[in-house]
Amino acid sequence: MNQLVMPAGLTAAASEREVALAVQPVVLAGGSGTRLWPLSREHCPKQLIDLLDGESLLEATLRRLDGVYAQSGPAIRKAAPIVVSSEELRLMTADRLGRSGKPACVVLEPVARNTAPALTVAALAARTMHEAALEREGAVADCDSDPVLVAMPADHLIADRAAFAVALEEAVMYAAHGAIVTLGVPPQRAETGYGYIGAGVALGVSGARRIERFVEKPDAELAARYVASGDYLWNSGIFVVRASVWLAAIAHCRPSIAAQCATAFEAAVVDADGTVHLDAAALAACPSDSIDYAVMESLGSDARLAGVVVPFVAGWSDVGAWDAVWQASNKDASGNVARGRVMFEDVTDTFAHSDGRLVACVGVHGVVVVETADAVLVAAKDRVQDVKAVVSRLREQHSEVAQHHRRVERPWGYYDSVDQGERFQVKRIVVKPGGRLSLQMHHHRAEHWTVVRGTARVTRGDEVFLLSENESTYIPLGVKHRLENPGKTSLEIIEVQSGGYLGEDDIVRFDDQYGRIQR
Repeated sequence: MNQLVMPAGLTAAASEREVALAVQPVVLAGGSGTRLWPLSREHCPKQLIDLLDGESLLEATLRRLDGVYAQSGPAIRKAAPIVVSSEELRLMTADRLGRSGKPACVVLEPVARNTAPALTVAALAARTMHEAALEREGAVADCDSDPVLVAMPADHLIADRAAFAVALEEAVMYAAHGAIVTLGVPPQRAETGYGYIGAGVALGVSGARRIERFVEKPDAELAARYVASGDYLWNSGIFVVRASVWLAAIAHCRPSIAAQCATAFEAAVVDADGTVHLDAAALAACPSDSIDYAVMESLGSDARLAGVVVPFVAGWSDVGAWDAVWQASNKDASGNVARGRVMFEDVTDTFAHSDGRLVACVGVHGVVVVETADAVLVAAKDRVQDVKAVVSRLREQHSEVAQHHRRVERPWGYYDSVDQGERFQVKRIVVKPGGRLSLQMHHHRAEHWTVVRGTARVTRGDEVFLLSENESTYIPLGVKHRLENPGKTSLEIIEVQSGGYLGEDDIVRFDDQYGRIQR
């Protein structure tokens, strides 16, 4: 490990190396957000839903980087973010990246392995990308090839972007000199859902301190002692560290993670657009662990690891449960938050969300109500952490409402499962202009299609024909078929499925313009 040096300033630090400092944002976007059910689902997690201010948390995270390092001058070389997500969320993540208008390199995990492996593969990708860029641009003497990673969860909220930028620039200075840096939030209460950072000796006048210890999610009594001492901060989950320092740290603390991630990255398949698909077998053999447990808990007790915490007050929230969403939202005079079709009568300190139906709350205090098309959550605001127990039970029951919304986004549009029963299911399918479903077949179901708006191009076996409004067709079981929208307005059809099994996994794809053929 590099020895930690007190930086005199970013420009001076760059001058010592006679190269510009490379900074690589990393967005960890593979989480599931079960405590925000029923709005967040396994296949549509909280970082991808429009939770606050009309944009997804992933988009807000990318936008947060605007203007950071703007005052640092030529000593900083910034790169487009690396977004680590899952194969399952690939298309939805790409959609949110497209909405943000910001370029990014996407690294996809075939299986979830928590944040320590995610950061490890991001470090490998960052180092490879920067070395390739320097070789391509002939700038080896002008820029550092060992980038400083700025790793952030995709599903957090930071209200004060200016304060965040100031803290982040300071963290980059310490990371450039070999430290593993985290941003610490002064605790507001004895919270048991966060990690706590024990802060040691001060490293300057700005408030940065050495990390003496790191404790992941203490019990209530210990958390209260930490808060009372004034020497502990919440871990924000934002880490700043050189790629080489992180790779050395994970190899030292968890060599099996380092080895399997290296194998998964070396055997990865890279698409023409630069998307990295990690090797499934190698990553499946990798242990699952968080950054906190894998490395951070060793800080302060392992002389090989130098840790620094930079305090920041910027309206940070991990938006981890519905009480945090309530806290981060604008409230009325009675402390209530209403989203959608909501009415309050003699109600205080309550959060109510409606996706469609009217939600009326009368005479309640401190309640969370979340209505979606297929589920309704009612919970005491001080018990919302227990929502994850409900999701666990739903998963044990193999319930669809744990995984999908009734309305499911697809790259070609969406479908809404409006009714279902024994041996039948009815869907409303909307295909955007130019949208094209995969060429597919089903082993267990037949389908009837009726066009209610627009024009459909249908492939059925060897036939290709058009259907207009009020026209219909039948797709027998086992026949290859495809639905397309050749028009300039949305195509809407009603699909009636019939058969012994109607699950979404009964799809055999032969051709797909969105790359969903099984690898």
